[in-house]
Amino acid sequence: MAGSGWRLLAADFLMSLMWVWSSVLNKILVHRVLGYGAHELKGQIIRYAVSILNMFLFGFMAKATKGGAYNPLSLLSAAISGDFSNFLFTLGARIPAQVVGSVYGVRLILDIFPGVGRGPRLNVDIAKGALTEGFLTFVIVIISLGLSRKMTNNFFMKTWISSLSKLSLHILGSDLTGGCMNPASVMGWAFANGEYITKEHLIVYWLAPLEATLAATWVFGILVRPEKDDPQSKSSKLN
Repeated sequence: MAGSGWRLLAADFLMSLMWVWSSVLNKILVHRVLGYGAHELKGQIIRYAVSILNMFLFGFMAKATKGGAYNPLSLLSAAISGDFSNFLFTLGARIPAQVVGSVYGVRLILDIFPGVGRGPRLNVDIAKGALTEGFLTFVIVIISLGLSRKMTNNFFMKTWISSLSKLSLHILGSDLTGGCMNPASVMGWAFANGEYITKEHLIVYWLAPLEATLAATWVFGILVRPEKDDPQSKSSKLN
């Protein structure tokens, strides 16, 4: 357990660092290298295509590291239904590792590319922002739990549906809150800008997504119950 625990912590740290880098490199590729404007259709198509490829890359990394993750919400939704020791390990070690990885990732970005950006911005009031991030998180957690249950052995389709879902929800909320659905990634930018203890950051980007994750896991557990063998299937197995 100790060896696998340290391996997961290292994977969480590195993947979280790489995740904040990937979004910045995507923007640099589209806007600086290819020269497309922020609202040009071709530029947006290329950016979204690269985002989907990027999510496939991180899907492969999660598989290769046997559980590494860059988003606290995915860890939390799995830990809730697991044993108590795993829940404590997730809450006390893995999520902090993701936050630290995101913080160091953003610091490296700003050191190498000064002025490249400030991260997601809240463009509505706190209540609307919290509802937006909460709703987006609730939907993606439900989708992720459903895919984990129905497509356990189909990596490509599972990642494809998950990637399109995340991208669609991100676009839906991008003009309001940034459509982040990743508290660790937002924390990296907020820490760099000195905004990590503001009411807006804590409520919109931490409290609302965490509550939505708990609610989605609870609702999914009620709606999708474990399948029970009926008497006919049992008798056929015995025969």
